[in-house]
Amino acid sequence: MSLRGQKTKSDFLEWDKMKTLVLKLERDGDFKFSLLISCGCYLGLRISDLLQLKWSDLLSNEFCEVIEKKTKKHRKITINPELKEIIKRIYDEVDTDVEQFIFVNRFGKKPISVQHVNSKLKDIFNHYNINGQYSSHFMRKSLGRQVWTKNNYSEQSLILLSQLFNHSSIQTTKIYLGIRDEEISNLYLSV
Repeated sequence: MSLRGQKTKSDFLEWDKMKTLVLKLERDGDFKFSLLISCGCYLGLRISDLLQLKWSDLLSNEFCEVIEKKTKKHRKITINPELKEIIKRIYDEVDTDVEQFIFVNRFGKKPISVQHVNSKLKDIFNHYNINGQYSSHFMRKSLGRQVWTKNNYSEQSLILLSQLFNHSSIQTTKIYLGIRDEEISNLYLSV
């Protein structure tokens, strides 16, 4: 884990692998992390904002509205139909109050901590033999890579992702998603 303010390097997870992991976690009864990873990858929120979500923010809604903790900006995010199905399935399994935080700690009152999330993600990736360096950032990065890939690696998708992630430039988004490293590596291979 990193110190506050320290730059970290987290890999992204290919979309199909993410969906498989989510299903495996659900199958194995780890509903909290199945839903955390799903929400993180489909909504693209920072972990600090994900942990503040309540069931009422997502259940039966077309949109998720949040005030970002880091930027204080209001975001209205369309909830993907696949994510809606996952939310409904898991809510039916856990049967809890809709006004409850989704990702509660073991005492059932407050959200789990970011440190707990990162520690648990490390355990999950080890358990399911997924190699790489993963922290809670992998979810946003996975969304970004999926959007970029689905849009044929277009500059337009990078512009939109830059806005979605509140980055100051497309270059920042490329670095964040690891695209710049790939471009430089490909440059060496092209010689």
